Amino acid sequence: MTLLITIFAAIICTILWYCSASCREMKVGILCWLYWGASLMWLVDAVFEYISIGAAYFTPAPADLLNDFYLGLSVVALGLVIWQVIVLIKDPKGVVREALFRKKK
Repeated sequence: MTLLITIFAAIICTILWYCSASCREMKVGILCWLYWGASLMWLVDAVFEYISIGAAYFTPAPADLLNDFYLGLSVVALGLVIWQVIVLIKDPKGVVREALFRKKK
C-alpha cells in the first residue's frame, strides 16, 4: 500500500512538473525526486518481503493494510513538508523576501 501511494504521488507530481512552467518555477521537480526515491525504496522493500514470505505477501491482514496506508500518507505528507521548507528557503517568486523587507508607511 505504501508503494502504491508513493507511486501515485510521484506520477501526479511528475505530470504537474512536466505540464506546467509555474510548477517548474516552484521547484516541484524536487518533490518528484523525493517521491520517486520513496517509491524506489518501497519497491526494494516489497521485493525483499516477497522473497522472505512468498505468496503470503499478496494477502495481508486488514490491520497491516491500514498501517501501510497511514505510513504511505505520512511519507507523502513528510515529502510535502520538506518541499515547502525548500520553497520557503529558495523563495523563487520573492514573496518571503518582500514580506520581510517591506517598509512600513
